[in-house]
Amino acid sequence: MRRATGPDLTATELYAILRLRAEVFVIEQACAYLDPDGRDLDAGTTHLWLSDGPACAACVRVLTEPGGGHRIGRVVTAITHRGRHLAGRLIDEALADLGGAVVLDAQSHLVAVYARHGFVADGPEFVEDDIPHTPMRLQRPGA
Repeated sequence: MRRATGPDLTATELYAILRLRAEVFVIEQACAYLDPDGRDLDAGTTHLWLSDGPACAACVRVLTEPGGGHRIGRVVTAITHRGRHLAGRLIDEALADLGGAVVLDAQSHLVAVYARHGFVADGPEFVEDDIPHTPMRLQRPGA
């Protein structure tokens, strides 16, 4: 398990993370969008990932929200590593350090996966990039 804040990522680590996200979100899910959104290198951003050699097998990004709380996003697992609960391990690791409100926008078919971590639906389903999503929230003890 690897962890780095945005400024602490090496170019090689960032490349591996962005490559995996492009492979899954842009190519596999056919969502043509600009994944690097300017927040990956923020001081308040934490990346957690598992590697397979030089490649990234799974990763999660945790953002510190401007109004407080945190947002989990960019949860992704390489097709060759699915079914091993890697993303779940990364989410558990991320949550261990977070207090207060934690939000995410789950692809709706994955709501039950996030519910196992304590998240509950927190708003109406919406469609982004032709994929139904459900806003979810978890209230953790602490700030």
